[in-house]
Amino acid sequence: MDTQALVAMRIQQLCAEHGYNLNQLARSCGVPPSTVKNIIHDASHNPGIVTIKLLCDGLGISLYDFFNTDDFRQHEQELK
Repeated sequence: MDTQALVAMRIQQLCAEHGYNLNQLARSCGVPPSTVKNIIHDASHNPGIVTIKLLCDGLGISLYDFFNTDDFRQHEQELK
């Protein structure tokens, strides 16, 4: 699994934990719903850290909390 897929999976996981759908998440963090959907559906291959930070703010978590998972810790480097 690549980093983009891990980010998308983590966003979906956090939405489920907080009882949000993608539109509710977008509203809560002030980003367009299309941005969130593009990240989830692989249209955005490199979501920016500022966007991820806004999503974290909308979820009430830190960037550390977002990335502090076994999936991210065990993920291999992607050198291209």
